[in-house]
Amino acid sequence: MAGLTKIRSDSRSKQSVVVTWCQPGLLFLLAAACIVPAALLVAAHCRPVKAQGSEASRGRAAEYQSVVPKTVVELQQFRTATSSRVRTDSGSEGVATLVNLNPTSNAWYLLQVTWLGQAEITYHLENPEPRSRKVFLDDKYPFGVEIVQGNMHTPCDLFRGASPNLLEQARTSQLIYAPLCDGRLYLRNPARGYRTTLESAAEFLRSQVWGGEKVVVLFHHLFEDTHRETGKLSGDEHPGQGTAHTVLALDPLPAQIDAKYAGRFLSANGLAIALENIAPNGMRPGVWYPARNNPGVFVSLIEPEVIDTVILTSYKTRVNPLDRVEAPSLCYLVAFDLDQFDLAYALGTDHPAVTWSTHIQSGIKNEKLPGPDGIGMVSPLVSTGLIIPENARRTVATFSGGFKREHGAFKFGDLARKNYGSHYGFIENGVVFSKLQPDLATILVFADGSVQMKTWKTEDDRSLEEIRYARQNGVPIVEFDSASGTSVPGPLVNRWGPGNWSGSEDSKLRAIRSGAAMQWNGQKHFLIYAVFSDATPSAMARVFQAYRCRYAMLLDMNALEHTYLAMYRRAGDRFAVDHLIDGMSEVDKVGANGPIPRFLGYPDNRDFFYLMRRSVP
Repeated sequence: MAGLTKIRSDSRSKQSVVVTWCQPGLLFLLAAACIVPAALLVAAHCRPVKAQGSEASRGRAAEYQSVVPKTVVELQQFRTATSSRVRTDSGSEGVATLVNLNPTSNAWYLLQVTWLGQAEITYHLENPEPRSRKVFLDDKYPFGVEIVQGNMHTPCDLFRGASPNLLEQARTSQLIYAPLCDGRLYLRNPARGYRTTLESAAEFLRSQVWGGEKVVVLFHHLFEDTHRETGKLSGDEHPGQGTAHTVLALDPLPAQIDAKYAGRFLSANGLAIALENIAPNGMRPGVWYPARNNPGVFVSLIEPEVIDTVILTSYKTRVNPLDRVEAPSLCYLVAFDLDQFDLAYALGTDHPAVTWSTHIQSGIKNEKLPGPDGIGMVSPLVSTGLIIPENARRTVATFSGGFKREHGAFKFGDLARKNYGSHYGFIENGVVFSKLQPDLATILVFADGSVQMKTWKTEDDRSLEEIRYARQNGVPIVEFDSASGTSVPGPLVNRWGPGNWSGSEDSKLRAIRSGAAMQWNGQKHFLIYAVFSDATPSAMARVFQAYRCRYAMLLDMNALEHTYLAMYRRAGDRFAVDHLIDGMSEVDKVGANGPIPRFLGYPDNRDFFYLMRRSVP
């Protein structure tokens, strides 16, 4: 008897699902056995059809926008789901539903399995080759899923074999990424993320001590200049007599500095990345030097006081004058040629969270929702705080992400009164964990690998399906003014509360801070990561202006572990870790065979970015 397939919505799960009507007897047996809700039933020997059509799309979009409690799966408006009958060698039968959380990114799947008489079990699967490999449920393969790559169709027998089956063996393997079917898929398993002593102490004060947040703020006041570094300037002190530096078309643009510093050299004791072409007495301030044995990576040093006075005296209403402490404080910058690298972003095991920030105005919180987007946890998805093995093999650098959710929302200014306090949004592998909010500084990676930084607008929601990674953190430090062709400080750089810059209420607190920026040199695009040893947002803006960045944003602050950057060099079996600043190595672990780097060798509780080389040079 020919089957008739319909698509309808399950009123309880609010998901578009497939219902295949086949032989009445088989359908009745499944319903009578109570294997799954009737809306998920798929009779044997009928090939399921993916939920499609404008009605289903509109329903998921409405679900995404609805102001109601929901699951993280219901927050994925582009997801698709198929269901199929599955069985084991021993004769156990059940129904499996495969959810592709974002088919454009095609990286993360949820496999939901219900065996006869048992509760549903959910597995978070990762596809390590999302651009070339796809995963399907198919009645022709009742023992698992089908993996398709080009013309090759490979059955992945997840349910066949001894008990426990392959999936359960992977779940209990204690591997964070448990390989399935010769590594064509991975099961993501929960992990405990590493946290430093400083983080543990701060979290204890915030959560366990009455007035703990005030204690933490006082702690930052007392140690505001702890990481401050100043370089040693040497060389010719006569204006305009320095040796000109040749800028190559393939290199990032140097900073615009005062002519009297053109012949000087700047040295930094803390710099821990080996460089090419460096002079015995240091580096030219603002000039980029290639990283040794890491093509496409460049490093630069600067102190804000050496910047061209035209820049230092511009936009005085937006930028505070630099004080005598931050003006000579060192800034370390690393530039990555985006023609050679792919950028990715990953959540930590704990941060940033999806619940409400306590850093919002009273009366803003919607008490009916567990979080500003309707979700209060990421489960059944698994955040590992660790790079998947396939990506780890070609990772060249990692650096820390942005604020925790605790401080990732606005308490003051216009943004504090919009969208429940404008909590910072983030996306990993096409999955929305927190919605991107308008008027916030955003770094974006699209499904085609292109990278963009911009201030998010409501109309940009139309491109959400194409976004693979995104992270918001506050408001812009600099933006590009197309009329003048120059970098312009953001309108809230010198407004402590409305800009949510963290620190003291008198806007005077300096701290170690990190930021990300985009720079163009003709057709070459560079991602810049910068660590300011002691700075306010005003000093950051001046530095990014000097380097002619088209956009820049704050990432994190207050400690070396929060502003961490490490680079990796490989030569055969040899593996070397280079930290941007020497003290950052203390965050990593050390094993019998040498260093075990954060994010790459063990899971971390904080979110991070990583860059992967596209091809071996």
